[in-house]
Amino acid sequence: MAGWREPDEVPPASVVQLVRRAAASGARVVSLCTGAFVLAAAGILDGHRATTHWRYAAQLARRYPLVDVDATALFTQTGRVFTSAGTVAGVDLCLHLIRQEHGAQIANDVARHLVIGTFREGGQAQYIETPVPRNDDSHAIGASMAMILRRLDEPLTVQRLATQAHLSTRQYLRRFRAATGTTPYQWMLSRRIHRARELLERTTAPIEQIAVQCGFRNATTLRDHFGRSVGITPSRYRTQFRSTETEPAAAPAGWR
Repeated sequence: MAGWREPDEVPPASVVQLVRRAAASGARVVSLCTGAFVLAAAGILDGHRATTHWRYAAQLARRYPLVDVDATALFTQTGRVFTSAGTVAGVDLCLHLIRQEHGAQIANDVARHLVIGTFREGGQAQYIETPVPRNDDSHAIGASMAMILRRLDEPLTVQRLATQAHLSTRQYLRRFRAATGTTPYQWMLSRRIHRARELLERTTAPIEQIAVQCGFRNATTLRDHFGRSVGITPSRYRTQFRSTETEPAAAPAGWR
């Protein structure tokens, strides 16, 4: 359901019935931006977390009090029901759907074709108070993010990252959130999960080895975070999305 033409307009009964029938049949139901008003009118968002464009979130919550409206999320998923915020967040959600169905590599290829990034997770903030870091912040935070990507396998702490950025811990946390809309831990965790997806798809490395290479203490920790983020186990993900051109992954330092 694309953006509804007018949030104040009650959707026609025929449209509402079509949405209800689709949901009841087990179809994946997706709303983009104000399309959430139609899903809410059909009752399929009752008792579930959902989002829409931040400008209309309060209106959605007032009209449909049984819906748990999250005005901050880029997109949400409850089973086979998905909602997204504004237009660009709708693209994020569509890439998420492609990633679920076809794996990270295909989603990345689509994103490159569209000339957009692929790293915005559903829980990232819709509205960042300072979308573009000030000139004196951008280098420090950008360099810190680059270091995280280079050292995903290391136990990085906020204190270490702040020191590397020549900032106090408090300044670092504030400026990182202003630049990204999330915390260093959540951003780093999302990158580790993304890296795990790539290794699961492209290599035959054991799950334990992949966990170490991605900065998780062990396979159990990877499974826990991976399951919460992706919705399935690493082994099942590999079965579904493994590339036909896999290659052995290089063992991390100390791996035997």
